[in-house]
Amino acid sequence: MGSKAVLQVTNVLKTFGGLKALNNLNLTIEEGTVHAIIGPNGAGKSTLLNVCIGQLTPDTGTVEFDGQIITGLAPHEISQRGISRVFQTPQIFEDLDILQNVMIPALAHIDGQFTFNAVKDLRHRNEVKRAAMEIIEQMNLGDQLHDRAGAMSRGNKRRLELAMCLVQKPKLLLLDEPTAGMARADTNQTIEILKKIKATGMTKVIIEHDMNVVFSLADRVSVLAQGTIIAEGTPQEIRESEIVKEAYLGGAKI
Repeated sequence: MGSKAVLQVTNVLKTFGGLKALNNLNLTIEEGTVHAIIGPNGAGKSTLLNVCIGQLTPDTGTVEFDGQIITGLAPHEISQRGISRVFQTPQIFEDLDILQNVMIPALAHIDGQFTFNAVKDLRHRNEVKRAAMEIIEQMNLGDQLHDRAGAMSRGNKRRLELAMCLVQKPKLLLLDEPTAGMARADTNQTIEILKKIKATGMTKVIIEHDMNVVFSLADRVSVLAQGTIIAEGTPQEIRESEIVKEAYLGGAKI
């Protein structure tokens, strides 16, 4: 487990109207760890990830990645620096096949923003194609290489989006509810895939409501409520925390 901070969120405030979605939030993600962020609906979890990837600009505060302030950069600039995100709803190209879906972000990572030229040149980028096929195999999607992405099951779409992130070789992977809407068998398969990714030492931030996923993967857990971190610790410390139980609807089991 590393001690270097790969992501540092400092005094970030983000408001929508009169609502403080993030309330002077501070968070440190250490290199090589799996850091879970949990909390009730509306706590600000997805807003936090959107600030980290440049989709939202905080009212005040900063986000540092690898020692450099990235606040104010465009999402594709942040992506090229080494941050990838898996969204709550799979962000895929539904009319393209699985291989094309994974090749496009790999090409975009090399060239900058998505371009029509990238799509046109798919068949001519052999190095990217080999890397894409390798990642697709790791996601257990190799037998569906040329299937239309939009026709896949939800679980397979989530794994496809994960492949689209991993092919960019990110230094930091942000996962926003990676098992949401999955059947238990799909969830278990995804946990095993994420465990294999964890073994590579890649730094990951996971937002997840399924505590089985959190406690199976996380090295450290932060609890977000009303836009601020109310508790942080190891999975066992969080499991036993009375403050955390109270945040989950008056003591519901987590």
